[in-house]
Amino acid sequence: MTTTRASRREFLKMAAVTGAAAGAGRRVTGAEANAESWRRVGKQVSPNDRIQIALIGAGGQGQYDTQSALEIPGVELIASADVYDGRLVHVKERFGADVDTTRDYTEILARDDVDAIIIGTPDHWHKQIAIEAMDAGKDVYVEKPMIQKVEEGAELVAAQTRTGRILQVGSQRVSSVLYEHAKQIYESGRLGELNMIEAWWDRNSAVGAWQYTIPPDASPETVDWARFLGAAPSRSFDAKRMFRWRNYQDYGTGVAGDLFVHLFSGLHYIVSAIGPTRVFATGGLRYWKDGRDVPDVMLGLYDYPATDSHPEFTLALRVNFADGAAGGSGFRFVGSDAVMSVGGSVGLTRRARQQSPGYSINTFPNAMQNEFLEDYKRQYPNAERELTPQADEVFRAPNGYSDQVDHFGNFFASVRSREPVIEDAAFGFRAAGPAVLSNVSYFEKKTVHWDPESMRVTG
Repeated sequence: MTTTRASRREFLKMAAVTGAAAGAGRRVTGAEANAESWRRVGKQVSPNDRIQIALIGAGGQGQYDTQSALEIPGVELIASADVYDGRLVHVKERFGADVDTTRDYTEILARDDVDAIIIGTPDHWHKQIAIEAMDAGKDVYVEKPMIQKVEEGAELVAAQTRTGRILQVGSQRVSSVLYEHAKQIYESGRLGELNMIEAWWDRNSAVGAWQYTIPPDASPETVDWARFLGAAPSRSFDAKRMFRWRNYQDYGTGVAGDLFVHLFSGLHYIVSAIGPTRVFATGGLRYWKDGRDVPDVMLGLYDYPATDSHPEFTLALRVNFADGAAGGSGFRFVGSDAVMSVGGSVGLTRRARQQSPGYSINTFPNAMQNEFLEDYKRQYPNAERELTPQADEVFRAPNGYSDQVDHFGNFFASVRSREPVIEDAAFGFRAAGPAVLSNVSYFEKKTVHWDPESMRVTG
């Protein structure tokens, strides 16, 4: 039996009602709860009643996204678009020979049988394809950063509002059980008064620094170069610029858009922040001098004003592609009563708030020092204990846990229920805004002022 667009839409509406009790209409944060929710929804899905998706941009991230999406019951890939023929061949090899492929993504948007799309293209295509897809009645999962330039954000937010479509940005940590646990700790008040957050994302490998392998057959015959360029400046075919596009301002957003944006998204979720008011970034191209025109080391400082959900604090970010150590990423939330670390696990190190004043007496006569210390210990018997950190608490995700799968589970739950996702266009803009403005600050050597409420540059 071949389903029509209307019959499948009716099914999605039905799933929103009958699946609500199973968690389809709410954001489920626990890995086990999510899996149970998806199992229940999956039992309601007949072979003819499925969410049919298409992938636009079938590079490494796009294919990884698709693999995660297909772990959700009731989701089926039916089409894919990419400008390199080899990727279209591999999509069929990986996901099935019956997947329709094309170089022209507009053919996919014109199809009535596509319910939702995954956008895994270079950054300079995100806004245009996302808006065209929503105008065509598709729900959208768009990779981070949601935008390449800050001016694009308002257009995407307006398009989501105008069309009423579901749009989820692909920073999966907002769906992670680790970040949910960190959020619970923060909201419990156990950190005391938050005053500073540090975050980093370091790498020390060629692939980690975007030195991706270029296919041996890359040529103007196997690549639709004009379609890849889109609105980017015109130039002759250059396989390195296409397959390593993150290294170039024309198509990507550098370390700020690729990695800072993950840190902004996670931070904003944990402390319910909407963004900084002042952005300053510096750094340089220190190691990967391979023709790229973006830095491989970037440091950023961001001032967050006080809100109902958090006090005033400063955020310090770092990305280093020349790091000789093991690399990795993480956060340190520094509060007056404890420090919380978030990375592969969530750790909490408590410390008693210091009540004793301390002392600096080493220049006094010895007799006076001894007398002072005796009196000090009588007044403050717990002084030494106050400076000793308490035992750490550590929370880890279950073995085999995937926040990527959770993120897609939450996206498709919203596709079925029509309830909003957390990482919608406004959330995505508030994370991508200060990230891409870090590039403005770096290249123009200035501090940038940003209004996170209205989502616009103020100076």
